[in-house]
Amino acid sequence: MGKLIGVLASGAGSNLQALLDARLPVVAVASNVSGAGALERAAGARIPTAVFRLEAYADRDARDAAMADWLEARGVRLVVCAGYMQLLRPAFLGRFPGAVVNVHPALLPAFPGAHAVADALAAGVDESGATVHLVDYGVDTGPVLRQERVPVHRDDTLESLHARIRQVEHRLLPSVVRELIEA
Repeated sequence: MGKLIGVLASGAGSNLQALLDARLPVVAVASNVSGAGALERAAGARIPTAVFRLEAYADRDARDAAMADWLEARGVRLVVCAGYMQLLRPAFLGRFPGAVVNVHPALLPAFPGAHAVADALAAGVDESGATVHLVDYGVDTGPVLRQERVPVHRDDTLESLHARIRQVEHRLLPSVVRELIEA
């Protein structure tokens, strides 16, 4: 496999775990949250971790530049946002042109942003899904790499729908990432 992967995560790290379970070459995990479960998962897999809390930097550009420096120092060539709940600034994206991927719990362009599953339920749609896309300067606006549909059931709650979408994400994300690093 060619490209080494850096993962950005803010939460529990279930998508990170899916990448690890697929034996993809994850060499670094960064977060903006000190207690993120993803950091524990990475440490358990003996993968270097770092926390880049916004409060420790002059601004978002400085934080993102420091994060990019850290990832590049570890040989990262592909960045995967796996539940990373911050918008990446040009200071970061410019360092990894066309090489930052995100997984999103909706069928983009529908329901961008942090509350996609709740927004889909509130809209009363019959289906939602998961999208893997390249990250650009907008909010979930980058080119779609792959999507998979998930039906919305009448009795779905935020938790039940999100759980079904997450199952798709855990299959879809590693598959797309493998194709990208082998290309």
